[in-house]
Amino acid sequence: MLVLVAIYSEFASWCIPEAEVDVLRQQFPDYAFLRADSDEETLARIVDADVAFSSRINPAHLDAARRLAWVHSPAAGIGSMLFPAMVESDVILSNSRGISARAIAEHSVLVTLALFRKLPLAFERQRTRTWAQNEVFAEGRPIRTLRGARVLLVGLGAIGSQAAQLFAALGATVTAVRRRVSEPAPHGIARVLPPTQLRAVLAETDVVVVAAPQTAQTVHLIGADELAAMKEDAVLVNVSRGKLVDEAALVHALNSGRLRGAALDVFEHEPLSAGSPLWGRPDVIVTPHVSGFYERYWPDARTLFADNLRRFAAGQPLRNVVDKRAGY
Repeated sequence: MLVLVAIYSEFASWCIPEAEVDVLRQQFPDYAFLRADSDEETLARIVDADVAFSSRINPAHLDAARRLAWVHSPAAGIGSMLFPAMVESDVILSNSRGISARAIAEHSVLVTLALFRKLPLAFERQRTRTWAQNEVFAEGRPIRTLRGARVLLVGLGAIGSQAAQLFAALGATVTAVRRRVSEPAPHGIARVLPPTQLRAVLAETDVVVVAAPQTAQTVHLIGADELAAMKEDAVLVNVSRGKLVDEAALVHALNSGRLRGAALDVFEHEPLSAGSPLWGRPDVIVTPHVSGFYERYWPDARTLFADNLRRFAAGQPLRNVVDKRAGY
């Protein structure tokens, strides 16, 4: 079996360490592993590959592949690979959803507390050695705790489930919006509502955490109307995909002063342009798409792929198979 490992990026964090590829070679000595570190190398080396461990397969790659039967992504997001030819093909697509859920949930709690406790202001004054106690209290918004806060999770997959536990453990009341309302709610969820009730529940929510997958139906799920419906002094956290939030509408909502702030780890276009009005705002925390990373990310991603590779070779059901038409 020929396995192509094509996990590369202009950002070093998204390039699989060679040590992880070596572990795969040791675990599967009867398989051939080829590494590709560019689109051009992928195009040349995918021709005879049976399996691709990659999140960058494009239409040209698929067209060149003569034997490809399965693609496994080291990330949860697979939107760029859901082009028409891939969706219509017999190629199985699976992803690594779940491995970063705890890290992203912790990040969501962290940035929420940072905005509740006015840490961006404190950090800014620390740089100028300014004692800002009076300024913190004169700003007009009280310092808050998560105890007693109402948190809304938009999406209730692995990330939402982990986030629900953490927010609830800190005393928040957690509501979730998801399509499959009849399924049992994870621990920490007080109630589950259908998407049709999103705007209504926004009006009573202190913290909105966007954790839904990106599909044709969820692009700009949080737009001008939803932002206008949000409770005054609320916080928006996006740890899903940038296109789920209308950034222009968000800037307008922040300029109005109604919202306490936003914490964004993902953006409509990445990297975020230096000219974006989101930079430099005291009410916005910008992190560079890092909420899902942690010290064991690559070993865990490799372990999940290895388990699926054994299943694939044995003809057993794979973990995390993507419904290509649904988009997740």
